[in-house]
Amino acid sequence: MTTQSPRAINVYEVGPRDGLQNEVQIVPVGVKVQYINMLSRTGLRAIEATSFVSPRAIPQLADSTEVMAGIKREEGVTYPVLVPNMKGFERAVSAGARQIAVFTAASESFTRANINSTIEESLLAFRPIVEAAKASGIGIRGYISTAFGCPYEGSVDRNRVLSVARSLLELGVTELSIGDTIGVATPRQVEEVLSLLLSTMPSATLAVHFHDTRGTALANTLKAIDLGITTVDSSSAGLGGCPYAPGAAGNLATEDLVYMLDGMGIETGVNLGKLAEASIFILNALGRPPASKYLQALIASEGDSGKSSRATKLPVRRKQ
Repeated sequence: MTTQSPRAINVYEVGPRDGLQNEVQIVPVGVKVQYINMLSRTGLRAIEATSFVSPRAIPQLADSTEVMAGIKREEGVTYPVLVPNMKGFERAVSAGARQIAVFTAASESFTRANINSTIEESLLAFRPIVEAAKASGIGIRGYISTAFGCPYEGSVDRNRVLSVARSLLELGVTELSIGDTIGVATPRQVEEVLSLLLSTMPSATLAVHFHDTRGTALANTLKAIDLGITTVDSSSAGLGGCPYAPGAAGNLATEDLVYMLDGMGIETGVNLGKLAEASIFILNALGRPPASKYLQALIASEGDSGKSSRATKLPVRRKQ
């Protein structure tokens, strides 16, 4: 199943949430706010700002209310937040969220480890959240983790992915992000899973979310785009990982994605220079070098030439 590549791709930035949730250190609220504000000025149209989960579960995101209160919301930019249950949804709405995301998985073991429930139980818990969101005119995204492989079960039957996807759409979720949580997928597997989904649902309902554990995230993204997918999740500087997926590396780096799409003549609306500034800012706050190949090349080339551009004037500090 092959289609013509789309003219434009919606880049869904997950750095402030998925990128920071796996960091050992707690990033100050002010740093997070500045990071999101810098991303807001890049041309990105969707920036997942935080998660309203229990502070005990993800202490790195315990400041979600303060972050939402501090950011400057740019016109035309949405700031989705992750919510695990009705309490999280109510906190998110009180903080001004107008886009939410719920999350489950295609493997029972991962769902149990991640949210302490079965897949069926997670779907039942989402029903009142989705109903309340629809009644309030709030957009609803659904994440399906481990769609290509599970850290506990290994391979995942693509028909299970389809079953979960159908259930979420029936609930009223309007966009599904199909996730390679541990970074095991290859382009052939991406084609198999997405072709099955696309045989029963329109491409506009689907997004892809690849981790780059084995270096295949860009190749997998390209295959998804060739199949007609027009929304791609990514994280600036390649930040990320999952607390419940041992060994999972960071997400597909937004810089690498935008660089590739720019070179292919596919519109993103994202300014690569401003994106690099935001990424280097957060890397300096974390004290580590980038996973992004684009940023690695940019920093190396400017270091070799002795230049100091606006994008790279903040040197990345390496941990001792």
